[in-house]
Amino acid sequence: MPTCREEALMNSKQVHRVLIVANWGKEEAHSLSATICSYIEEKGIKCAVWRTTVEQDKPIIAADTDLVICLGGDGTVLYCARYLQPLGVPILAINLGTFGYITEISVDEWQEAVDRFLEGSYTLSRRLMIRVGVYRKGERVFTAHGLNEIVVSSSGISKVIGMSLKVGETHAGYFRADGMIIATPTGSTAYSLAAGGPILDAELSTLLITPICPFTLSNRPLVLNADSLITLTIAPNQRTGVVLSVDGQQNFALQEGDELIVEKSRSKTLLVTSEQRNYIEVLREKLNWAGGAEHA
Repeated sequence: MPTCREEALMNSKQVHRVLIVANWGKEEAHSLSATICSYIEEKGIKCAVWRTTVEQDKPIIAADTDLVICLGGDGTVLYCARYLQPLGVPILAINLGTFGYITEISVDEWQEAVDRFLEGSYTLSRRLMIRVGVYRKGERVFTAHGLNEIVVSSSGISKVIGMSLKVGETHAGYFRADGMIIATPTGSTAYSLAAGGPILDAELSTLLITPICPFTLSNRPLVLNADSLITLTIAPNQRTGVVLSVDGQQNFALQEGDELIVEKSRSKTLLVTSEQRNYIEVLREKLNWAGGAEHA
């Protein structure tokens, strides 16, 4: 269900402030951010540009921001989602990257997409986010939110790690593998897909567990209801260091005995969708299914 803020945004055509988050490592973002900001300001709307080159930089987001325009690739969207998740601010993501599963809107579409939002004639895709807490000797030592996935893996080269998995109160097994991915439906087309996991519809309310190169071939990907509480415990006697990574941008060194509690976040990422293509068309294009649309 939409929050009060989401309903207010969708029912009102009045936009007061826009923030552009630009990946300054991409040269095209320099001129495009200035062009979009000028276009928005000409309509009497406040606009600012946040230039980011380091994923740990926290953007300054004014309390009355109604829209964040993200210029970059999927990694830039993951960066925005992390900081916007408690605020309920929609993200209009314009693809300056190479692949762009999440950044549906092309550079050529930016003006049309911005106009639709300002007119109130847009559609939001509400993407489930994931939350992980790390507990060490009963004390929480790390918390993070992600849009794609959390990954537990070896910090060494080609080292197998051991961990136990619990779903709710049920012990699901002991795993020896290169690592473990717990992904959202949005993240099902990222690292999990490369590790042999299934593609999930982006708006499903599920969590996906995908072992990375498990020692036992019967350890297969598992799709769970998003209300599931997942616990990973790092086993003793590891032969390598173990690290937690969230969306490939936040890393935390784990220790033997650490418990990771993984669950869905309370809030969702709000993505302004493209009117030019839907999710299946994005998959068909990016994965080159059946050679592309011309064979349909």
